[in-house]
Amino acid sequence: MAPTYTMAGGEGPNSYSQHSTYQRALLEVAKAKINGAISSKLDINLDLNRFNIADFGCSTGPNTFLAVQSIIDAVEQKYPKETQDENIEFQVLFNDHSNNDFNTLFKTLPSTKKYFVSGVPGSFFGRVLPRDSLHVGHCSYSLHWLSQVPKGITDKNSPAWNKDIHCTGFSKEVVEAYHNQFMIDMGSFLKARGEELVSGGLLFLLGSCLPDGVKMSETMKGMLLDFMGKCLHDVAKEGLIDQEELDSFNFPIYPAHVAEFKKVIEENGNFTIEAFEKISHANEEFPLDPNFLATSHKVSFGGVLESRFGKEAMEKTMELIEEKCPKILPQLASAKSGMQYFIMLRRN
Repeated sequence: MAPTYTMAGGEGPNSYSQHSTYQRALLEVAKAKINGAISSKLDINLDLNRFNIADFGCSTGPNTFLAVQSIIDAVEQKYPKETQDENIEFQVLFNDHSNNDFNTLFKTLPSTKKYFVSGVPGSFFGRVLPRDSLHVGHCSYSLHWLSQVPKGITDKNSPAWNKDIHCTGFSKEVVEAYHNQFMIDMGSFLKARGEELVSGGLLFLLGSCLPDGVKMSETMKGMLLDFMGKCLHDVAKEGLIDQEELDSFNFPIYPAHVAEFKKVIEENGNFTIEAFEKISHANEEFPLDPNFLATSHKVSFGGVLESRFGKEAMEKTMELIEEKCPKILPQLASAKSGMQYFIMLRRN
């Protein structure tokens, strides 16, 4: 079984809950779009006055609470209480890998919440909910993670062998391997959601992708991953990481291009694309601050690096990122822009 990766848990200074303002800004911008979409596009039967919402890849909060509350607010506006025999009862299903810090998630639930809660451990690349049970699904900043490193990427005898730590976009064979894995994984995600969502239900997807024609390593995120790779090689030179082990390491990350997203959705056939938009927010790119960049990378990737190379090597890598980051700030400032997407799918 492929390893599963989650964001840093807990509520401490290096936790995801304390370092997710970048993602939160996107959710704030998307709130109005979600409200409008539910008002105009949601078309379901609410005879039982029960409404099920799921957040796939929920992590530990607080962003997941913001997302589900936006959906609840919009549903309550669409179905006013005076038109119901009784108030709508909301069930919120928080999904992530079984090693996610659900304890922190549940401890930090809003005291003002007016919904029932369930934790749903498991990979969202498969079914995690009963058939025809879900009214609205949500997934933000999760779909760039693949279920596994693509085949051939870590095999020195393969034409797709990648000595870099991610898909830079410059090797045709590497790109093809990552592309194929993305199409498999995204296809599995959509197949599962298609079985779980009721007809007329909505699925909201938010996150980062690449404009068609832009390579990952031309963007700030790609440059930062390349930079982290160089820091890992420096750590290997110090003897804290075995060089061969590092050469066989790749992050299972693939920010797809717009055309790839549209193709896999159309091939799935269960959904109508109601919206596929670029959205902007105040934190469009990471702040060019070495401490912030080191901390954010530790939150996002520290668990992956520690599980593979050990805590000492991970900590040393993060120290080098902060120490050497000022040297690449001019390069980061001239990076090509990625794209923050808002996708709304309606179940056929």
